[in-house]
Amino acid sequence: MTVGHNNQPTLEALIIGTSEGAVRLRDMIRRVARSNASVMLCGPSGSGKELVARAIHDEGTRAGKAFSAINCGAIPGELIESELFGHEKGSFTGAHARRIGHFEASEGGTIFLDEIGDMRFDMQVKLLRVLEDRTIVRVGSSEVKPVDVRVISATHQDLGAAIAEGKFREDLFFRLGVVVLQVPSLASRAEDIPALIRHFQRKMPVDAKCRFDAGAMAMLMQHRWPGNVRELRNFVERASVLHGGETLDAQDVAMLLNPTATPAPRPAVPGGIAAVQASADDRPVPQPAAAVAKTPAPGRPIDLKREIETIELEQIHVALDLADGIISEAARLLTLKRTTLIEKMRKYGVHQQAA
Repeated sequence: MTVGHNNQPTLEALIIGTSEGAVRLRDMIRRVARSNASVMLCGPSGSGKELVARAIHDEGTRAGKAFSAINCGAIPGELIESELFGHEKGSFTGAHARRIGHFEASEGGTIFLDEIGDMRFDMQVKLLRVLEDRTIVRVGSSEVKPVDVRVISATHQDLGAAIAEGKFREDLFFRLGVVVLQVPSLASRAEDIPALIRHFQRKMPVDAKCRFDAGAMAMLMQHRWPGNVRELRNFVERASVLHGGETLDAQDVAMLLNPTATPAPRPAVPGGIAAVQASADDRPVPQPAAAVAKTPAPGRPIDLKREIETIELEQIHVALDLADGIISEAARLLTLKRTTLIEKMRKYGVHQQAA
């Protein structure tokens, strides 16, 4: 993974993709990272809001300092004050020792409050006071302690509706959302799916990585992805367990996306070609993807140019994986000149360290 200052991953390595949504998100992260303003991240569950919060932290002046992530919906209501602000010994049953809360532990850094919409109403009042005064008081103590912490919050809820229903404080919303940043759903940036799949497969051994033919990739890009990036990551892991090293088609993908469905009969495809074949030194050599015969449906011709480009791009990634990113070796596996491969990589936007 490419790293930037303080050995942190670069923003491009954290927020994967070249879609308009991904580019806009990276631009907004860079903008908000320049200040210490509170940021509220809005977006569907699984879209990567914690990753965005961490990217804001890493891109700003607090990089290298503490980053704490707390899921407000996962902490019992009676314990969240202690979790955030700490407590003194004996302040309540079970408080056997003094405990430093997340705000104190994050001094000089960033605290990420996920699912802020689930925070109890009485706790919202206490959080508002901390944000306004920049001080905390441990449970069971009267000592006021100043804190210097940037607060980033996140929710998948409609806080406007929660405010109207009296479930969320409007003044807290304005304090937390000095900047409101929308994190896009995966379905809205489906063109990033191939790059995200390669990212999730990056540390897998070659024989655990799945390949996807044109039909399979088209199905993945048309899927609604209600679980967003989290769902895609789980899909890639499931595919590697069940079909490691294989090239999957649309029917394989359909079963992986809906494993409880009854499989449909698979038509026989004569003359199927293996995606890889062994070379003299037993290293897999990428071959042209299986040429599955397709008959255009009435009024729906096949875009031959697009099909060929999809296969070519997939084989370039196969070769780069097998060659550990060494372009000259990947070119040899593809029986191309190194300069030709570099030109094709530029054409398809494949970024790889030249070697």
